[in-house]
Amino acid sequence: MLRFLRGQPLVLGAVAALIAALVLTALGQTTAVSVLAIVAIGFVIVVTAWDMVKDLMAGHWGLDVLAVVAMIATVLVGEYIAGLIIVLMLTGGEALEDWAAHRAGRELDTLLDRAPAFAQRIDPVTSDVERVAVGDIAVDDLLVVRSGEVIPVDGVLVSERAVIDESSVTGEPMPVTYSQGESVLSGTVNSTETFTLRAAATAEDSHYASIVRLVREAVESRAPMVRLADRYAVPFTIVSLTIAGLAWYFSGDPTRFAEVLVVATPCPLLIAAPVAFMGGMSSAARLNVIVKEGGSLESLARVRSAAFDKTGTLTRGEPRVVDIRSGALSSEETLRLAAAAEGYSVHVFAGPIIAQARRLGLELPGVESAEEVATNGVRAVLEEGTEVRVGKPAFIQQAIGGLERAELRAGETAVYVSADDRLAGVIVLSDPLRHNAAATVDRLRSQGVETMAMVTGDVVSTAESVARKAGIPQVHAETTPQTKVEIVGGMEPKPVLMVGDGINDAPVLAAADVGIAMAGRGATAASESASAVITSDDIGRVADVVHVGRRTVRIALQSIWAGIVISVGLMLVAAFGHLPAVVGALLQEVVDLVAILSALRALRVHREVAPSSSTGSHADRSGPRTGTYST
Repeated sequence: MLRFLRGQPLVLGAVAALIAALVLTALGQTTAVSVLAIVAIGFVIVVTAWDMVKDLMAGHWGLDVLAVVAMIATVLVGEYIAGLIIVLMLTGGEALEDWAAHRAGRELDTLLDRAPAFAQRIDPVTSDVERVAVGDIAVDDLLVVRSGEVIPVDGVLVSERAVIDESSVTGEPMPVTYSQGESVLSGTVNSTETFTLRAAATAEDSHYASIVRLVREAVESRAPMVRLADRYAVPFTIVSLTIAGLAWYFSGDPTRFAEVLVVATPCPLLIAAPVAFMGGMSSAARLNVIVKEGGSLESLARVRSAAFDKTGTLTRGEPRVVDIRSGALSSEETLRLAAAAEGYSVHVFAGPIIAQARRLGLELPGVESAEEVATNGVRAVLEEGTEVRVGKPAFIQQAIGGLERAELRAGETAVYVSADDRLAGVIVLSDPLRHNAAATVDRLRSQGVETMAMVTGDVVSTAESVARKAGIPQVHAETTPQTKVEIVGGMEPKPVLMVGDGINDAPVLAAADVGIAMAGRGATAASESASAVITSDDIGRVADVVHVGRRTVRIALQSIWAGIVISVGLMLVAAFGHLPAVVGALLQEVVDLVAILSALRALRVHREVAPSSSTGSHADRSGPRTGTYST
């Protein structure tokens, strides 16, 4: 809080001015009080009036109009202490609102700052390594990437091998081994010793730069949030000025005008909404959902359409073996050989294949040597001399020639296993739907979400099968990050909610009216571009945070109306001359307290949500290779 206040000079100045004025009043220094108050109030009037004029020129009528009139009135009739109290309430309320509205700014900065600015290029003439700006890299330049460095551009590996951490780009939790001649993506991190890379694209045309560009454009295209209380600005201002004007007219005393406006100051309206939104954000955090700004809660409260990614979002991202089809060898022997080879793989399919072999009590053969071929599979030579390959069809065809593809049901994936020049068999895996995915969709529908869609890069048959089980009627399969943005942008009615994970989803999460990232995969860009992040890997939290948003907005509106009703009552009392300005300003503090206490009810909204029934499933670990070990 102290750090926050240090960045609010107007609030600190208002507190200091009010304390000084009270001390001077006690000492009888009326002239000093008037000078101090006129300077302090005048300064705030100028600052507020300037912001008010800019808002009016932009077409927004805010409550600042009433605050400026009230402060001017107190100065003109000599009610300086009352004026300083108004200054404190106004600056404090606006500072609180600004803090709530701008929390998310640094999140995007983190993503943008991660993009490398420099690279190490090998001079083609002298072979010396020189440090150059990433923007100066040309196609076919040879680059040196040291351990721990971010790969600056898309390229082709020149060195014999490299181990790359792709978690920030693809969500692959384990480093992936690449061999000479294979393509690597910008934005990924070198997890091994220094290697040499040949640039395949400029920085501007590389994968990570395009993602960052899409995220920046999508975020910048968002319309700024209009303060919730501003919707009541015009009618409240008209009513307040009318009551104050009539009081002055019938009493003939201009002080009556100021006394009415003192209790008509919009502090409760300015404070209630941001306090409620911060309370809602706290409630969401208790439900393992980090909401980055109050405006996102307001959007969540009004969501009418929802789009979901598939892998790791609707599905658990935990493939399991559902069938083993024998070829030249029995199903048990196929599984035994595959599990032995997969012991040297970090691919998502390795774990379930090994686990299945262990469940069946199979004794695995010894392995003499093994090598994982990125995006293809794993090749191992057993101690008995048999060469085993496990992976996608093209990789197996290199060893056995022709290959007939296995027929699969929707949602299934095939892993092929060869032994020397024979097809040993096919292992079929399936990534199950999250246990509460369908229930989450039903809850969203009951909360007023009319349109549901799945937007995924997976194949049509798999996508349709998962969508059908989840109760989602619309399916958009085999999409790219750009087409996802277009599809979600065209969904009606609005606002549109998007739920996804991975850097592929970063642009669409930013482009949606409100984006929620499943953080189980730890995809940095997705988390930074989303409006909210679910940290517990429980899709049920999507419906929970929509409920939090709806209740928070309801509480904010109730608090605003409470402030309006009490303020109008006090204005009527002041209009008949029964409420001196200073007393009115102090009573306005009571109104503030009522509004704040009402708004703080949002801190308890999480108690209205049933405890999560999540089983604690792991995040999606499918990485860059999905389907039949395809990229």
